[in-house]
Amino acid sequence: MAKLIGKSYNSLDSKGRLIIPTRLREGLGGTFYLCQGMDLNLYAYPNAEWDKFTEKLSQLPQSDIKARRFRDFFEGSATELEVDGQNRIVIPQQLREFAGIDRDVVVVGHTTYVEIWNKQAYDEVHATEAVDIAQLSMDIGAMYGI
Repeated sequence: MAKLIGKSYNSLDSKGRLIIPTRLREGLGGTFYLCQGMDLNLYAYPNAEWDKFTEKLSQLPQSDIKARRFRDFFEGSATELEVDGQNRIVIPQQLREFAGIDRDVVVVGHTTYVEIWNKQAYDEVHATEAVDIAQLSMDIGAMYGI
């Protein structure tokens, strides 16, 4: 499977369709899953990665209300999408509303999944996260062995 990396700027058309950049489309495949993301964005998973993710979700205890809500957040919002002949997907209205996507978007690859953002929200979140990359590298590196 192709690695899902890189960032692309794009726009939705009036029907809520988004052209998926070629390098990301190859990694996502002709059909993939789209769901709510944790930063008021959307996550797109290739089928194999979605299966891995939902397998982990299925292991969460049914008796834990937080675990149930966590599963609901992702699985309840998920939809399987198919790329059309012009390399577009139609982002469902409820997912566009959740992520505040109306026109300009940023599509970001994260190796195994893709994030789709409202461009203004992406710019705001990443501007406020202007961090000392050297310090962040040390902190994350120490925490996760990177």
